[in-house]
Amino acid sequence: MSFDFTSILFILIAIMALQPLIMGRWYALRRARAIRGIEKEHGTRVITMIHRQEKRSLFGFSVSRHIDLEDAQTVIAAIKETPDDIPIDLVIHTPGGLVLAAMQIARAVEAHPAKVAVYVPVYAMSGGTLIALAADEIVLGEFSVLDPIDPQILGLPAASIVKARDSKPIAEVFDLTLVLADVGEKAVAQVKQGAIELLTPRLEQAVAETIAAKLAGGHWTHDYALTASEASALGLPVKVGMPLPIMEFMKLYPQPIQRSSVEYLPIDIPRQRRV
Repeated sequence: MSFDFTSILFILIAIMALQPLIMGRWYALRRARAIRGIEKEHGTRVITMIHRQEKRSLFGFSVSRHIDLEDAQTVIAAIKETPDDIPIDLVIHTPGGLVLAAMQIARAVEAHPAKVAVYVPVYAMSGGTLIALAADEIVLGEFSVLDPIDPQILGLPAASIVKARDSKPIAEVFDLTLVLADVGEKAVAQVKQGAIELLTPRLEQAVAETIAAKLAGGHWTHDYALTASEASALGLPVKVGMPLPIMEFMKLYPQPIQRSSVEYLPIDIPRQRRV
């Protein structure tokens, strides 16, 4: 059987097109094996919500993910089917997303009778932090960060829109600013109330209100990195120390680029300390 140039070219194109699907399946199997290992070690049910760019389509296009209603449906289903006496480890790595979806997930986390620990290997921003507020324990790495939960309106901080409206006489404020400020006030109040709802089962009402006001009131920029020490000082149930298997698990979500901008060699040879 002979192959001409056209046949060889077709085979190469087919291999290139199928490669992302094959690699995706391979990584999925490795992730399932890693999750099973963590469950056996911790004696828990492990649920993950990881939002990274990854080759997902037939031709390897990258897809950027955030917390959406699909995530809410899947995570809630996983929590609901977990027996009441089995603890849950929820691993979160996300830039945030829809407040509605994040609150749905957070309420499901808060309602689970057994202990729920939220693990944040690198970051859980915005809606990710909102979900973490519902956990019995928030496990952070030494350099992991949470984030303010202040709502955004058209890409702008709701609290800042309200402040801009209040800085001028009402007659001098543009009508659109008035509308956005009205929506912003409602959004801030709703997020604060939601945060208080999630915090009060474990904290006193006054403490929960203080934390909610700090996180949702626009005291920081929306991308402010809330460290473990700051989160603990606020009164959140923070534990510092990320288990190595969870950090290794994060490597099973590759980025779509062919060459990483960060490179290092694995430590497989004993090295003598220089003096």
